[in-house]
Amino acid sequence: MLRALVTRFQRARLPLALYVLVAGIYCAVLGPRVLETSPDNHYAHLAQGFLDGSLALPGRPPGTNDWACYDTQLRGPCPPGFFFPGAEPGRYKWYVSFPPFPAVVMLPIVAVAGVDAPDRLFWALIAALGPMLLFLTLRRLREDGVSERSQRDDLLLTLLFAFGSVFFFVAVQGTVWFAAHVVATSLLCLYLHFGLGARRPVLAGLMLGLCFLTRPTTALLAVLMALEIVRVAQRERAADAASPDGGWQLLRNVDWPRALRLGALFSAPILLCGLLAMWMNQARFDDPFEFGHSFLQIGWRGRIEKWGLFNYHFVGRNLAIFTSSLPWLSANAPHLTISRHGLALWVTTPALFLLLSPVRITPVLKALTLAVIPVIVLNLMYQNSGWVQFGYRFALDYMPLLFVMLALGGRRFGKRFIALGVIAIAINTFGAITFDRAHQFYDTDRTQTVLFQPD
Repeated sequence: MLRALVTRFQRARLPLALYVLVAGIYCAVLGPRVLETSPDNHYAHLAQGFLDGSLALPGRPPGTNDWACYDTQLRGPCPPGFFFPGAEPGRYKWYVSFPPFPAVVMLPIVAVAGVDAPDRLFWALIAALGPMLLFLTLRRLREDGVSERSQRDDLLLTLLFAFGSVFFFVAVQGTVWFAAHVVATSLLCLYLHFGLGARRPVLAGLMLGLCFLTRPTTALLAVLMALEIVRVAQRERAADAASPDGGWQLLRNVDWPRALRLGALFSAPILLCGLLAMWMNQARFDDPFEFGHSFLQIGWRGRIEKWGLFNYHFVGRNLAIFTSSLPWLSANAPHLTISRHGLALWVTTPALFLLLSPVRITPVLKALTLAVIPVIVLNLMYQNSGWVQFGYRFALDYMPLLFVMLALGGRRFGKRFIALGVIAIAINTFGAITFDRAHQFYDTDRTQTVLFQPD
């Protein structure tokens, strides 16, 4: 018993040390804001509503940024703007349209400190769980023989994720949009931890279900579990002969009763989470499939009504930002300006270029790649680019998978990788320190129409 406890403590030391290091740096970067309440603390208000037994706000929202208003008489959006007459009591109801699980995470602190709780500090401490959980996932893959990386490599990847990706600036914001990414990142790491190898299908399903209740586009990552179930459910005599390029041969050799059992275990908690979301949507908006984003009181509601929340129409703009948004350089101080649409993904984390040329292609790497692609495409079809941001934050819907792919790709983490990592950390440290604080470095356009530096 004592020896087992000592062994567990020894295994826990490094992950806990990572958490303390990352949390300490995140809190230090918060600086004077560490005990502040962020201006857009929607989840605190939603959590307070849960505590009060209400899904709607008790009155008008405390601000004008991304609140949903529902006209209960016409069963549609309220009139545009925040100052329409409300002569009929109870007709217009205000809601938080963002999916609810981060508010559940906030329940304890809101129960103690109310809606004015220091949410910036709270979310920074929660954010530090993400890198720690990523390290635990990488370590498990190494111990299971799936990854050939060393502990040093796993640490390098973890630190790159924590400080050399857009997760850094997201972690030190608080506010509703960034808080959702913070929660989803930890859930995705747990999904990978439980789902790769189909080790714990129920827990993997629960993590993805909760992720759906945080960032709905992540639901498409269920593709990963489906592929993993097919891989691990091979009949023994076929598994030896199966190659990574087995294709339809792999499907023919699946032990389907086992695969269906694993699939059912995985699907059950996801279905429960989906039913919970449908109940909440029906209770608020008389439509089980309406989260409320269609009722947002925002300046570009017209384009949502015309094109919908997701449409091919938005791909060109979003793809340009995803691939080509660079810092704007000028001879005038401060000489560098960043678009409100943020920087391209490869600019903030150039080491991701290594994903284009892996030296090892394994079935797990293929499964991760096939799972990431649908989420990338869906996000590129969204009516919003991630506005306002330092870097392309929607990549966090699959970023943990990209880092596991870096681990499995087999590229040596030598001087080139270290150099790219140092550049990424410098860039993202600048973003974490300046975003929403040093406004002179950011474009002032509020129309969403200015993608690149004007001539």
